[in-house]
Amino acid sequence: MTDHEPRTIALKEWASAIQALAEGQQILLMRKGGIIEETRSFELKERAFYLYPTYEHQRSELLKPEHRHVVEESLQQWSPEQQTASIRLYAEVTDDLEITSQEELDRLRDHHIWTDTFAEERLRWKKKNPLHVLILRVYILERPVDIPVEEQYIGCKSWISIPSGPVTSEMTPVLDAAEFEVMRSALLLSLQEQNIPNHKA
Repeated sequence: MTDHEPRTIALKEWASAIQALAEGQQILLMRKGGIIEETRSFELKERAFYLYPTYEHQRSELLKPEHRHVVEESLQQWSPEQQTASIRLYAEVTDDLEITSQEELDRLRDHHIWTDTFAEERLRWKKKNPLHVLILRVYILERPVDIPVEEQYIGCKSWISIPSGPVTSEMTPVLDAAEFEVMRSALLLSLQEQNIPNHKA
């Protein structure tokens, strides 16, 4: 690997949440920003990116009971000494919603795998900043690739730069256009009575 190797951006996320996206169980992610972000709050640096799985901070009790098994399953395929990470999903942001109240957050309860406790903790952390809910159109790489784990990937940050050379452009959407729009419309409808800022492209 050299300093001149082409790079591309990836968003770090729990492996269990990535699995939920891969299976079409949800189409959203919640972001407030990592502890060591370059800025004080989450910024949507790109509207299309790869998803980089993380394992260290997953806690099964923060997922709804019917989804908790995914954490244990993901940990069976990982160890702290692991020197590669598998990239298998690509995502495009269709909507960037800013959630600022508990009432707004409660309206999303049926659209994600996390417990109310976890969602509330995300909302309350850095309370002055909104909770970003990203609605994603997700694609599965036809040939997942393993990339070396670099020191820069470690730590509580949202965005990392990965080598773009090994990553394929051949991919298939998890949900077809009609299925995705049904889920997206249902999610947006649940917030319709609230004036939720939506920063679309």
